Amino acid sequence: MITFTVPEDIRAFIRSHPRRCYSAMFAASSQTLQKLVRDEKFIGADLPGFFGVLHTWGRTMPYHPHIHYIVPGGAICRSDGRWHPSRKDFYLPVRAMSKIFRAKFLDEMKKSGLASSICPDVWKQAWVVNCQAVGTGAQSIKYLAPYVFKVAISNSRIAKIENRQVFFKYKKTGSNRWRTKALEVMEFMRRFLQHVLPTGFMKVRYYGFMSPGSGRSMEEVLACIDRCKASEATAAKITIPVRPSPVCSICGGNLIYYASIIPIRAKAQESG
Repeated sequence: MITFTVPEDIRAFIRSHPRRCYSAMFAASSQTLQKLVRDEKFIGADLPGFFGVLHTWGRTMPYHPHIHYIVPGGAICRSDGRWHPSRKDFYLPVRAMSKIFRAKFLDEMKKSGLASSICPDVWKQAWVVNCQAVGTGAQSIKYLAPYVFKVAISNSRIAKIENRQVFFKYKKTGSNRWRTKALEVMEFMRRFLQHVLPTGFMKVRYYGFMSPGSGRSMEEVLACIDRCKASEATAAKITIPVRPSPVCSICGGNLIYYASIIPIRAKAQESG
């Protein structure tokens, strides 16, 4: 799972221009992944597949826009038709993704004519990108599902409304203990409404071979991955025998190879 986050200093600006900025976040982050996947140092293939989910809130409804991507560990190379797997514990370098994401977001803002309205210091900050291996991805999909089908807070979390205060339950990150927070009614409404998306905006987007327009069926992709696994299994079975180091027949010590002296054959003289 790869998460692209914007700095706090630009969040108010994004909230004021949600449609353009959310689209720019998707464009910049997806292009970053596609660019680095092609690099031979990492994956060396030109057709990854992934989907992203826009998420804008935290547990107490602060404004915190970021995009989570679920990315299979590898990509298809169109030229050789093979699946190029990534390392199990590494996909792409986060520092490189951070720099490219920031640069591409700036390009998108210039295209929209909004770059001049953003504080220049934002482009000097490090933009946080997190990348971690999540196994089959089932737990990550379960984690993201509420963000797709639910809003910033459900009715079950609202404990009571009293004296123009809304009391609601939440859990801190890494804790299973419920806590209660109180917000003035208007502040509660403000926090809730800032997470309402622009009309018709798609918060889940698919790219590469996961995109409906890729021309590759999932059956073809899975077959490609299976061939790669079969090839790896065959290669693992081939073992090269290790020859023992030669030892001296007199002292039993290890012999060190320096050179080989090949005997020279004298060329036979031609008769007559």
